[in-house]
Amino acid sequence: MPKPNVREKVAAAGLEQFHRLGFHGCSVEDITSFAGVPKGSFYNHFESKEDLALEAMKRYWEAGQHKSLGQLNRSPVKRLKEYFAFLSEAFVNSGNSKGCLFGNLANEMADHSPVIREQLKSVFASWTHAIASVVREGQVAGEITSSLKAEKLAGFLISAWEGTLLRARCTKDLSPLRDFNEVVFSALLK
Repeated sequence: MPKPNVREKVAAAGLEQFHRLGFHGCSVEDITSFAGVPKGSFYNHFESKEDLALEAMKRYWEAGQHKSLGQLNRSPVKRLKEYFAFLSEAFVNSGNSKGCLFGNLANEMADHSPVIREQLKSVFASWTHAIASVVREGQVAGEITSSLKAEKLAGFLISAWEGTLLRARCTKDLSPLRDFNEVVFSALLK
């Protein structure tokens, strides 16, 4: 019987390694070594590296949830600002090097793994829905005057955010984050 904490160690190591190095940038052996567990124990807990990637995405999604989006008694625009500040802080704390796991995996795996692509589609749909709910509240409250559909605005925000991280990673400069905030909150969502 495997130790109960081995799966947790492998899952946490997989998330870290995929986020830092990418799916193809690390092997099962790299992940188990990082986790401090024998390589053979990997397959006691995960059917494949893709299976571990799915678990990593689930954990990353859960870690990326921020209370501000669901606080209905507060200004929708302020909640969106707080949410993107939370995401920015995580990026800055990584030394501008990790980007978004979803964007990273989409770039690397969407054309090569149907199971990962389907999970990414689901994640992006859920993420869009969560942002759209807040945008819609802002439109109803008159804080957001754009007549574009909330889902379209939310999808654009996520696409813009992913591009922002890509540029900031390439340049190792935070100006794309500042540009995102200025354009989104001074022009797009006013």
